Amino acid sequence: MTREEIQASILAVFAEAFEIENPELDDDLREVHEFDSIDAIELLAEIEKLLKSELTQDEKKQAMGIRTINQICDYVESLAAVRLKPA
Repeated sequence: MTREEIQASILAVFAEAFEIENPELDDDLREVHEFDSIDAIELLAEIEKLLKSELTQDEKKQAMGIRTINQICDYVESLAAVRLKPA
């Protein structure tokens, strides 16, 4: 999964699940889009679907400081590198 594919998937999630169209990649989601903890939980569920695997508690804790779409993409990219390695 490339960075571009991850970004496109994340932007699609924001449009469909959160009705946030065309956000800036470095917007502070909490400040600019009023993204809250319930939204964050929903986003983690969407990331699990994208990766086709459940996140561990440690992986979920790592996500707590994320505030921008670029950071979300970095996070998913690092998880995908481990989970989606070719056999």
